[in-house]
Amino acid sequence: MAQAKKRKKFFDVSMPLINKKTQLYSYNIEDLNGRIIFYDSTRLFRGKSVLLKLKVDVKDDHATAEPHELKIMPCSLRRMIRKGTNYVEDSFSAECKNAVLRIKTFLITRKKVSRVIRKALRDKAKEELTNYVKGKNTEILFDDVMKNKIQRSLSQILKKIYPLSLCEIRTLKIERFKEKGKKADKE
Repeated sequence: MAQAKKRKKFFDVSMPLINKKTQLYSYNIEDLNGRIIFYDSTRLFRGKSVLLKLKVDVKDDHATAEPHELKIMPCSLRRMIRKGTNYVEDSFSAECKNAVLRIKTFLITRKKVSRVIRKALRDKAKEELTNYVKGKNTEILFDDVMKNKIQRSLSQILKKIYPLSLCEIRTLKIERFKEKGKKADKE
């Protein structure tokens, strides 16, 4: 008896964070579960090179892609640094309602500043972001970063220490989920 050959076909995947749909190629919709999508969202950010990493989750024959990582590309940040300025970077983990996040900040001062001021900016940014993240869900946090809400409010707070020319969250990544206990992929 001859066996029927399986054929791959396209399946719709919705991305609710950016209100878009895409199609992925697979034998059946269950094979899409856990697949990673890299989405270049430069047009959404008006020229700022941003790479969005989404993870596909299949429920009831419907595939949705949830955000996993939001990353500003280094070439975009390099264009913003000018002579006579300092930049301040930081990387830390913070807990939100349903996950543990890795947050990397990137701040550019208007002029050259001392190490004490850079440390004060770094510490204050870390304190404010951990307090902000505590009561929020990951979907809300990714949406706030994309709409520039967090960066704008953080810049206003840090302005009291020293005025900044740029305040960005360079990377926002889910390290692990709390309630499900599953570890995020390290790639």
